[in-house]
Amino acid sequence: MRNAPTPTITSAEMRAINRAAVLDCVRNRESISRSEIAETLNLSLPTVMRIVDELMAEGLVHDTHQKAWSGGRKRGLIAFNGEQSVMIGIDLGGTKIYGAVADLNGQILEEMVFTHHQSTAEESFGVLRDSLNTLIERAQATGRRLVGLTVGVPGAVDPASGIVSVAPSLEWYDFPLKERLRAVFDLPIAVENDVNLAALGELWFGANDDARDLVLIAIGTGIGAGIVLNGLIHTGRHHMAGEIGYLLPTPAHLNQTYPGFGALEMFAAGPGVAERARERLKNEWTASQLASLTAEDVFSAARQDRAWAQAVVAETVDYLAQAVAAVSLLYDPDVIILGGGVARSADLLVHPILERLRGVIPFQPALRASPLGYRAGVLGGIVTLMRMTANYYILNKFA
Repeated sequence: MRNAPTPTITSAEMRAINRAAVLDCVRNRESISRSEIAETLNLSLPTVMRIVDELMAEGLVHDTHQKAWSGGRKRGLIAFNGEQSVMIGIDLGGTKIYGAVADLNGQILEEMVFTHHQSTAEESFGVLRDSLNTLIERAQATGRRLVGLTVGVPGAVDPASGIVSVAPSLEWYDFPLKERLRAVFDLPIAVENDVNLAALGELWFGANDDARDLVLIAIGTGIGAGIVLNGLIHTGRHHMAGEIGYLLPTPAHLNQTYPGFGALEMFAAGPGVAERARERLKNEWTASQLASLTAEDVFSAARQDRAWAQAVVAETVDYLAQAVAAVSLLYDPDVIILGGGVARSADLLVHPILERLRGVIPFQPALRASPLGYRAGVLGGIVTLMRMTANYYILNKFA
């Protein structure tokens, strides 16, 4: 049996890799000279000059008309031209859609929330289409180049085909979302799981360090994780990597079914937190009071030193600590981010979770609250569009 041939890189691929390296180098600096790029990346100056000329022609970098002194010579400085182009990002929810127009630097220029109460797959698509049309008008009003659209879906998505295999809140099952959108909009379109997009947004615009491996645990109506390894989203064979809401809190949760939610979600997601509080208060509150109780109410009451709420929050911390431990040991990421609606109460979660894990696992994970909040998904869309439209390669600095 002969060995398989060793893969090689074509000259075109090598040029694209160098191009991506130069673009990243410029994007990560306020301004930089061509010679400094060459020195940083160990590329020849003529190669860097050619790539910079190409990036300028495409409007991705620009001349700052400033110069830096170095060894008696003045070096012209260039910078990333993110403010000259815009994109549209949509974060789909079951009853609300958050949409924004942002430039490629991550500055939100316009943002809107659309409420909807659809009941069929076609109604869900119609609401999305109308929301995108509204945002396109806002983007065109900026007078800047619109580079594309991204849609974050609360469900399992094949990003290559854009088929949504399952998104129950939208009634989408094997729904060809990208194909349907392409029939309406003549723009580059990216379709991805909403938490995956948010994780990319946190990595590029929120982490503020050299993180390459990041896991975002999003806690809202459900619980999911966006996993980014070496700068790339890890989706898994079935595009369901990160569905940690299905983790089992105890062996007692084996051999059971959990319609609509996973076992962990039943206890630690927003509805589960509220339901556990109702169980504690069922003999003390009226039916109407119990019905209107939300997870946010529980955390607010815990801050007011209400014993019942503090007990529910303590249980929630126990459940989430198990999830953080599992993520830490499986992926050992540079940072774990808590995001989603429940994570707005991260002041009651982060430190207690870390305390629960002290001595339990071999190391303390770097656990932080999301600095981007609900905007993370839109900002992750910028990353996705850049990679789609700029002949972008992800560079492994550990190779």
